[in-house]
Amino acid sequence: MRKSLLLIACLCCFLTCFSQEGKAPVREFRAAWIATVANIDWPSRRDLSVDQQKQEILYLFDRLQKNNFNAVIVQIRPVADAFYDSPYEAWSKYLTGKQGVAPTPYYDPLKFMIEEAHKRCLEFHAWVNPYRALMSAYRNDNPSSHVTKQHPNWFVNYGKKKYFNPGLPEVRNYTLKVMRDIVKRYDIDALHMDDYFYPYRIGKTEFPDLSAYRRYNKNNLSRDDWRRENVNVLVRELNRVIKQTKPHVKFGISPFGVWRNSNVDSLRGSNTTAGQTNYDDLFADVILWQKNGWIDYSLPQLYWETGHKAVDYNTLIKWWNDNAFDRHMYIGHAIYKLKPGKTPWHNLDEIDYQIKETRRYPKVQGSAFYSAKFFRKNIFNINHYFENDIYKTPALLPEMPWLNSEKPKPIQLQINYSQEGVRLIKWLKSDDPNAQYAVYKIVNGRHEYSKELVKVTADNYYVIIGKGSEEYGVTALNRHHVESEMSNLVR
Repeated sequence: MRKSLLLIACLCCFLTCFSQEGKAPVREFRAAWIATVANIDWPSRRDLSVDQQKQEILYLFDRLQKNNFNAVIVQIRPVADAFYDSPYEAWSKYLTGKQGVAPTPYYDPLKFMIEEAHKRCLEFHAWVNPYRALMSAYRNDNPSSHVTKQHPNWFVNYGKKKYFNPGLPEVRNYTLKVMRDIVKRYDIDALHMDDYFYPYRIGKTEFPDLSAYRRYNKNNLSRDDWRRENVNVLVRELNRVIKQTKPHVKFGISPFGVWRNSNVDSLRGSNTTAGQTNYDDLFADVILWQKNGWIDYSLPQLYWETGHKAVDYNTLIKWWNDNAFDRHMYIGHAIYKLKPGKTPWHNLDEIDYQIKETRRYPKVQGSAFYSAKFFRKNIFNINHYFENDIYKTPALLPEMPWLNSEKPKPIQLQINYSQEGVRLIKWLKSDDPNAQYAVYKIVNGRHEYSKELVKVTADNYYVIIGKGSEEYGVTALNRHHVESEMSNLVR
């Protein structure tokens, strides 16, 4: 009998632990990349009208909000061009069909997207490419006023593309000027860069920067170290520019998924055999940036499956968790690989496993998914999976205490309207125009209660439909998602 009771107690304990481990965290970064280069995600074509462009992006925002996402990463500068009204760079041909031509009737897509994202409580991360200038090195359809024609000596051709030369100080200064303008004039929540620093190596062809190396290598560094230092200076200076311009704006980078292989760096590298790496091929020392606090988050692109012979997902997520230091670490997932008959991407099992693995690592605080068009396509009914399973409940964004740790003031609740089956809870808005509010259902009474997050909203009310006598409470969130104390509870 005693053995049976012990077995039952152990089983209950196991089930409790399993249930808690499987539950989504209250704070979790949940984002999707929306790529504009070559019309990958948005706009779907270059000949869409302004109304069609707006309808497409709003559909994506609505879909992601319904899936309980809390951030979007939208590419606004794919190739030294602009999806916004820039004083320095031409309107993108991926927006209007012709480089340098503004939308007609006129609107500013970046301003529009930020406003609409914020209405849906989606953080807006403005995704920029620092060095890619032309997708085709031999075809330049920019207007004569564009930087690629005004300063042709700033650029080099490598493979089929044209790039800014990262070794030139004037290129770095120009890049900082463009980024400062975006941060200053637009209400973005973060500036985001992906893995394109120095381009991926093409066989044994060397990136053509020898003349810049000879001219600007003042510290007699090796060519590889000099390249890394060029990128280090840009990242460090860009972080300084962002924080000087608007201290609340985050700076995030999404690097290639392997920093270094252990056969090159046995002490710090991952147990992988990637053909190219951040440190040795892209000259991006992202771990240095993370360690020195030059970026607020790292979002490595772990676009491989569990058990991959060269770049195993399990190996890499553990390595990135161990190298998060005191900044945020999120993981990028490859939903673009989902395809019938393509093992292991022939269903959602691998993605499901990867997301659940992120929740096992204490320094990994969320996920992003490439790319958004697969939510529009709804491959393998992926929207149902997010909305009703893995992201069934909403989540607050993780806090960044090095940016702000001050709690907002609590708010007071009142029931403004109540009849059978419908109740309206209302509160006075915070003085902070960027405030959001977290609505909780209180599960176990007034003293020692547990709370369940049911809604994050920018409004000052919440409608409850259905019978019952549950209690509700609301907290205020500032721009950095620091949460106030709980309000008074209403039944």
